[in-house]
Amino acid sequence: MYDKTLVKNWYDKSVKMVPTRNGYGDGVVIEGRKNKDLMVLCCDLTESTRSEGFKDAYPERFLEIGVAEQNLIGVATGLALEGKVPFCSSYAVFNPGRNWDQIRVSVCYNKANVKIVGAHAGISVGPDGATHQGLEDIAITRVLPNMTVLAPCDYEEAKKATIAAAKMKGPVYLRFAREATAVFTTPKTHFEIGKANVFKEGSDVTIIACGPLVHKALLAAKKLTSLKINVEVINNTTIKPLDEKVLLASIKKTGAVVTVEEHQIAGGLGGAIAELTSKYHPVPIEFLGMPDSFGESGTPEELLKKYGMTEKDIVLAVNRVLKRKSK
Repeated sequence: MYDKTLVKNWYDKSVKMVPTRNGYGDGVVIEGRKNKDLMVLCCDLTESTRSEGFKDAYPERFLEIGVAEQNLIGVATGLALEGKVPFCSSYAVFNPGRNWDQIRVSVCYNKANVKIVGAHAGISVGPDGATHQGLEDIAITRVLPNMTVLAPCDYEEAKKATIAAAKMKGPVYLRFAREATAVFTTPKTHFEIGKANVFKEGSDVTIIACGPLVHKALLAAKKLTSLKINVEVINNTTIKPLDEKVLLASIKKTGAVVTVEEHQIAGGLGGAIAELTSKYHPVPIEFLGMPDSFGESGTPEELLKKYGMTEKDIVLAVNRVLKRKSK
């Protein structure tokens, strides 16, 4: 059974396609109307990060830092310590990549109320190539004390995550993609920081995914259903802190897991799930993501195919983990 709040045409080619970064851009404008302390800071990527809507609506609360991500965090921390709610926008390779030390010491050590926005994350950045494909950002943020890490699955959830992050106190990292991807959730689909959502119930294998690849996990589940394999699909937007209750309940029910993410396999969502299962309930796991490699230039679909993150790859991974489960 699928989540009834998903759009009715989620598996059809007619499904609406919008980048998750647009959800961030709309979310800060919506919340900015209510919260006069909300500010947006950017590093010369205003259009690309979708910060321009906030800049146009509230120019007095927008700061252009320039190409200086370390300074971005320094300024944002000062604003946060004076009661503001700064959202710091740049590409994920630079923010939290280039300014990780400033995030660690200035933001996380002080529990400063700074929101780190990493746009253009994942291999689907495509033609920009390896230097601009943020594939380590989840790993380097989830190890930081006091940091919450979010990877929304579509435009609607990206908007909700942005608004929710603005309302909570403390450091938050939000991960967004550039490419237009399926908008398969609705305003009625539940979202709460710290909560994982079961988008499809099943009994044979649990697929745990984050970001836009959650949609491919659902498409794979539909294919597997036709093959008489009943998988459960969990949208795990909050990678830190994990929703241990929901995840462990599913893992204990199915006895096998496939993790799916547009990130290095090492240290990402799959690593977090492996830490959880090894402590509480060890089961066979298959990991889909970047296999300890840099990316390269190509179309998003070409790259997802080359590095094994397509709907077909998820189906194959489910079959592999089922064989291991049966031993």
